[in-house]
Amino acid sequence: MFDFLSNKFSNLFSRLTGQSKLTEANIKETLQKVKDSLLEADVPYVLVETFLQEISNEVVGQKVLTATLKPGEHLIKIIHEKMVAFLGSAQGVESIMFQIPSVIMLMGLQGSGKTTTVAKLAYFVQKQAEKRGKSRKILLASVDFHRPAALEQLEILAQQVGVDFYRSSLQDSCAAAVDIHNYYKKNGYEHLFLDTAGRMHIDTSLLQELKMIDSKLHPKYKYLVLDAMTGQESLRVAQLYEESVGFNGAILTKIDSDTRGGAAFAFRYTIKKPIVFIGAGEKVGDLEFCRPERMASRILGMGDIQSLIERAEEKIKQSDKDALEKSLQQGKMSLIDFAQQLEMMNKIGSLSQIMNYMPGLGQNKLTPEMVEKGEKEIKRFRAIINSMTLKEKLCPALLNGSRKQRIAQGAGVTVTHINEFLDRFEKSQQFVKLFKKLGKLPGFN
Repeated sequence: MFDFLSNKFSNLFSRLTGQSKLTEANIKETLQKVKDSLLEADVPYVLVETFLQEISNEVVGQKVLTATLKPGEHLIKIIHEKMVAFLGSAQGVESIMFQIPSVIMLMGLQGSGKTTTVAKLAYFVQKQAEKRGKSRKILLASVDFHRPAALEQLEILAQQVGVDFYRSSLQDSCAAAVDIHNYYKKNGYEHLFLDTAGRMHIDTSLLQELKMIDSKLHPKYKYLVLDAMTGQESLRVAQLYEESVGFNGAILTKIDSDTRGGAAFAFRYTIKKPIVFIGAGEKVGDLEFCRPERMASRILGMGDIQSLIERAEEKIKQSDKDALEKSLQQGKMSLIDFAQQLEMMNKIGSLSQIMNYMPGLGQNKLTPEMVEKGEKEIKRFRAIINSMTLKEKLCPALLNGSRKQRIAQGAGVTVTHINEFLDRFEKSQQFVKLFKKLGKLPGFN
């Protein structure tokens, strides 16, 4: 989602950074380009005008021209600060969840990713509790009788997450919600995550149904799930839900799509509600807190290394990191270690997901085609390693012509691909030996 704006701003700011002098003329030109970028990203015109006016107010009085920082860097700093303000303060967001006991109701249009997000939230709560050495008794349920197989989907997701699922025998949404709530209380669950019905478009009957469920269950938390790909339409949807049912905050899904990001930029300022979580990917672990400062940095092409580090710490076991570090300390690396590195990377996310956290992508000209090529190469490397025997993994020197032919057939690649892989592995070994010689090892902490 951030790629469009990130590329626009990276190209723009690369010309500003390092400049020893800025004039009012090129400041005006820069702000005009910021305006054009935001409008192209589907940010409402009125909001863009407000945003630029706040930046202009900061520049008045020659603050940028007389700044201690390099003028170009100071202007970027002002734009970043104003963008954080528009995206909303992160203060209080991370402490919003979840009192015990509590009912958490999710709402949203059909196709927004609502049902998957229910499971993601349950998984998120589980992991947060595990970090504190605790566990949570969680129940998932659905009153979405309008979409075929919605209940079956949630039941399967509950099994994947490792939490309970309850299916009410009642077919009326409100009656079923009450039945589910009674089951939740009777069996001493700490959290109930309730999936509600959606439509392709908002209608009166849907909002009335949600209001009745709300009045009967009194959920402590109500989240609106919004598809980032819907652009300005998501703002209209949010306003209608807020007026009719009300909600605590939004969960923005599909941020890994090629949407232009206008919804994320405009939501907090327009609706006066926080985006609490953002979701990227189909896996149950692909959900994280929305941190405005980090989001602004990614939009401006500055990356988000801290979130990437946190993601790695969460996904990779300490024992795996220790085993790999031991190999590096010895100054050697086998194909087993190399495979472990690829597996660690796979746990963090796809190459495209990881690159989204890295700074300066717009300046590095990494095209989607280049990223896709890299992802295919990584998959090919894994297939090659998996087609080897243990002896071959420990001693690649054994790989003669006949062995390579066998591996190529098993991995569905060519011998040329295997030779390219072995060349890449040899370069990695040289890198490890160099760090060993210098006494510097890549850190995992």
